[in-house]
Amino acid sequence: MNDTAMTTKKVAVIGTGVIGNGWIARFLATGFEVTAFDPANGAEAKSRQNVSDAWSAIEETGMTEDADQSKLSFAPTIEEAVKGAVLIQENVPERSELKQNVLAEIDRHADTEAMIGSSTSGIIPTELQMKLQHPERFFVSHPFNPVYLLPLVELVGGKQTDRGVLEKAKEFFAALKMKPLIIEKEVEGHVADRLMEALWREALHLVNDGVATTKEIDDAITYGAGLRWAQFGPFMTFHLAGGDQGMRHMLEQFGPALQLPWTKLEAPQLTDELKERVITGCESHADGRSVAELEEKRNEFLVKLLRLVEEYRV
Repeated sequence: MNDTAMTTKKVAVIGTGVIGNGWIARFLATGFEVTAFDPANGAEAKSRQNVSDAWSAIEETGMTEDADQSKLSFAPTIEEAVKGAVLIQENVPERSELKQNVLAEIDRHADTEAMIGSSTSGIIPTELQMKLQHPERFFVSHPFNPVYLLPLVELVGGKQTDRGVLEKAKEFFAALKMKPLIIEKEVEGHVADRLMEALWREALHLVNDGVATTKEIDDAITYGAGLRWAQFGPFMTFHLAGGDQGMRHMLEQFGPALQLPWTKLEAPQLTDELKERVITGCESHADGRSVAELEEKRNEFLVKLLRLVEEYRV
């Protein structure tokens, strides 16, 4: 991968759902020309509307001088979409065979120097490389919603991924004002989703067992652990919990509690009753506000929170 390729200001986005449109907004905000492909009816109109809706929040976080919503175009085929792109970001539904087939088509038509990333949240890259002619340039580049605001992107290579490509990808995404994290060992769910899934399973048990409502659980995170995690994450938070001796004392003092049966690692049976409790709980908590209204409030919050994280993160 040469330096000339890295300076190319064109990317391709294949699949324009929530994540794909989030990528489009971030790419446009950092001055890239974006060519997208999605066979769904109305995909282009929806993408343009989503970008327009996100633009004010992106402006609050800062964008490059060459940021321009008009740099988005749609192509009628994958072949035309990927032509000339330095990076192709795939975001089709989370089905292994579908992704393999789409990635194989991308690989056939992409320029020689192009990198190919997948937004998969759970499938390991080695599985997705199986049908590629050039698997060495493929990796998982897993972002977090909303992609145009949240900076983390997990980069995971498969058995055939060139380490140099991962390093180039790290530079590329850092230039997008992101926080790229190279995951050294591939595992289903990568890192962040595995952590979130553990909390999600426990939350479902608490609802299922009648211990707490969905709102009470959300409040427990919002006004407790979540505030601390936003600054330091779980390990440094526990390090501070150990007093002057930090983590050393924390493990000695609270380590034995790890053996107590507090948590349930197995997910509960997703019965109709549990589904209804979760759904009605969330709808009640929303208090009549639409998803679009809640997203707007979320974006306002994240903009302010990101500023605090940058100021106080150590």
